[in-house]
Amino acid sequence: MKIEIWSDYVCPFCYIGKRRFEEALKDTGLEKNAEVIFKAFQLDPNTPETSDKMMPEVLAQKYGMSLEEAKNMIDNMVAQAKTVGLQYNYDKVTPANTFNAHRLAKLAEQQGLGAQASERLLKAYFIDAEKIGTEDVLLRLAEEVGIARDRAQQVLDSDEFAADVKADIAEAGQIGVQGVPFFVINRKYAISGAQPAEAFAEALRKVAEEEGIQPALKVLGADGEGLCTDDGCSI
Repeated sequence: MKIEIWSDYVCPFCYIGKRRFEEALKDTGLEKNAEVIFKAFQLDPNTPETSDKMMPEVLAQKYGMSLEEAKNMIDNMVAQAKTVGLQYNYDKVTPANTFNAHRLAKLAEQQGLGAQASERLLKAYFIDAEKIGTEDVLLRLAEEVGIARDRAQQVLDSDEFAADVKADIAEAGQIGVQGVPFFVINRKYAISGAQPAEAFAEALRKVAEEEGIQPALKVLGADGEGLCTDDGCSI
């Protein structure tokens, strides 16, 4: 089955939603049956490449709230991230324009490294609090996922993959995406937001049943307990 995920690397719910979706894939035994494609989206295309403003100040200005209220919002987000094993440093994050990050992610996808690039960019922003709109950071991250630095530099020095990113964003508008993360399964079912893993699992099972896909069997006893071997089973 084909799963397309529209997301932005500065969207805190996108990382949380990604983890919940991955949990659902694992729990349903459909990991090997899923082709996951990451689609570009920009929450704010007008964001500068980088900024020195910290997130509490940014949120306070954006939503017309006090710094204390903004910090409470961040604390809530950090708490939600912890439920899926992510340790956000959201109070240290600064705004970033993600257009070039999306372009490099397209390059990574071309080289079979799309999933690695998506994960690394999200981690860089929310956990490492890195400035992912800047060239030096993007080049280093590209190298870390296995992309040659000179090839990444070539992309950043040109308009390569810009049309692909814009096409993803335009397509999002055409199918009614108003926020991210946004998951589309086999172009039949859509899930908006960082829904609970159970919601993703239900949709995945439904599509698998319709398509006649048999999930992989779970092997009990990953820790050695209850594991069947060629000689017998330890219960």
